[in-house]
Amino acid sequence: MAISISYELLALLFAVALLAGFIDSIAGGGGLLTVPALLAVGIAPQAALATNKLQSCGGSFSASLYFIRRRMVNLSDIKLSILLAFAGSAFGTLLVLHIQADFLRILLPILTISVGLYFLFCPKIGEDDRKRRLSETQFAILAAMVIGFYDGFFGPGAGSFYALAYVTLAGFSLTKATAHTKVLNFTSNIAGLLFFIFSGQVIWIVGLVMLVGQVIGARIGARMVISKGKKLIRPMLIIVSTVMSIKLIWENFF
Repeated sequence: MAISISYELLALLFAVALLAGFIDSIAGGGGLLTVPALLAVGIAPQAALATNKLQSCGGSFSASLYFIRRRMVNLSDIKLSILLAFAGSAFGTLLVLHIQADFLRILLPILTISVGLYFLFCPKIGEDDRKRRLSETQFAILAAMVIGFYDGFFGPGAGSFYALAYVTLAGFSLTKATAHTKVLNFTSNIAGLLFFIFSGQVIWIVGLVMLVGQVIGARIGARMVISKGKKLIRPMLIIVSTVMSIKLIWENFF
C-alpha cells in the first residue's frame, strides 16, 4: 500500500510508539495511543490496525524477552497457554474478517471499567502469590485461549484482561502476572499479525519505525515492573482501564 509520510511524522510516530511500549509493558492499553496516531496521519482503518499489530509485536517481544531472561517466566510451564492463545487469536482474526465486531465496542467499556474497579477496591490482591484456582491446563483453555481470541477479534485491553486472569485465576502476584501477560500478549499479537501480512494491509516503513520505539519503551517499562512492582502496576492498571473506558464510551455514544 503506497502512502507518503514525512520524516517528521515518522519521528512523531516513533515517539508515540515509545510511550505506548512503556505503558503497554506495565498495564496494557498502548493501542489507545498508537491506533489514533496512525489514523491521524491519514492511514486507512484496516491498514492502521494491521500496522499497529506489527509495531505492538516489537514491544511485547522486548518485554517478554526481558522477563524470560530474568527468569520470571518459564516457557515450558506455560507452553499450553502459549499454544492456545495463538490458536484463539488466529481464529479471532480470521473471524473478524467476516463479521462485524460492533457489539464488542459496547461491551468493552463495561469490561475495562470492571478491571479498574477490581484493582481499585481490592488493594491486597496481587501482593503475593496465592493458591491457584485453575490448573495450567484449565487456565490455558478458559483464559489464555478466550483472551487470545478476543485479542485477535478486537484487541483493546487484552493485556489488562490477561493480567487480571493471572491474578484471579492463577494466583500470581501482580509483578509475576505482568511478566506472564507479556508472553501471551506477544503470542496473540504475532498470530493476528500473520493474517494481516497475508492480507497485504501492513505499511512496513511505518510499522518498523514504530516497532523500534516500542522495543525501547517496553524495555524501560519492563525494568520498572521489576524494580517498582505492584506500586507501579496497580495505579497504571487503574488509570489505563479508566482512560480506555472513557475513550470508548465517548466514541460509542457521543
